[in-house]
Amino acid sequence: MKGTLRAFAAGLALSLLAFAEPAIAKCNAKFLNPITEVCWDCIFPISIGSLKLIGGRPDTDNPGFPLCACPGIPPRIGIAIGLWEPARLTDVANEAGCFVNMGFDLDMGLLSVGKSSVMTDDTGAQGSKWQAHYYYYPLISWLGTVIDGLCLETTAFDVAYMSEFDPLWQDPELNTLLNPEAVLFSNPVAQAACAADCVASSSGTLGNERLFWCNGCQGSLYPMTGDANQHYGGIQASQTVSAKLLARMHRLGLARKTSGSGSLCHSQVAPIIPKGQYRFQVTRPKAKTSGRYACGPVGFSTQFVDSGREYPFKGESFGWLTWRKRNCCAL
Repeated sequence: MKGTLRAFAAGLALSLLAFAEPAIAKCNAKFLNPITEVCWDCIFPISIGSLKLIGGRPDTDNPGFPLCACPGIPPRIGIAIGLWEPARLTDVANEAGCFVNMGFDLDMGLLSVGKSSVMTDDTGAQGSKWQAHYYYYPLISWLGTVIDGLCLETTAFDVAYMSEFDPLWQDPELNTLLNPEAVLFSNPVAQAACAADCVASSSGTLGNERLFWCNGCQGSLYPMTGDANQHYGGIQASQTVSAKLLARMHRLGLARKTSGSGSLCHSQVAPIIPKGQYRFQVTRPKAKTSGRYACGPVGFSTQFVDSGREYPFKGESFGWLTWRKRNCCAL
């Protein structure tokens, strides 16, 4: 009799476990320390005109002449400076309301229905969906270092985008309203071309801007949604979503072109992302603050930075710091 009761109790426990909801990952939010968790070596190269004062990492093309002039009465004469600045932050979270870089977790109410997860399709390929937030993060302006005048961004720290309020973010078909050209690149030939972008972005250059639809080793930038169509790990998937979000911000006018001779006096509208002016540094769950790939180009292979940066429960949401090339006419 006792054996029968034990067997019944064991069977009931197994049944309850089978129908139990899976545990929800913890929101590993922690405020980003702007001193110890930022790769300050990523600010280089710094240049005046085409002359590099301090070299190091790959760079975009700079104006050939060191002097510049901006329109005005009288015209403003300055020096053409180029540098990389930590300018934007991105949260890539596996649940709504998780502000990974800011250190807090909000109850989003009805907007929190449905958690991000890794899924397997009929072919066996894995993909994942994520929530994302985009911040203006003018760190150099806060510190008041390095440069002056027009080179300092006047934008205040702000949350510029939250995917929880965007009905297009999780719907690739509806998202074609924002990027109708995506249908041109949903073919094997266009996707195969991204292999060249992968090699370029992972071998010491800034990637190929002619292949504007490519996200290097992560495949395509289209559709500009919260999907990582191929999921090989959280770092890889979150870098994919960060690049897609950045491309989306350019399409929405919330990001602009700041590199090149045409951007010396003011930034330019750029509905297609200028990939070469960006680098990504992972900040959460664990910041990468040194080394060649501490801030890799758009689409670089994340195998160089993903070791030990994803782990259960406290390490399943991710943060990225976007470094942006800035050419400006300084006083």
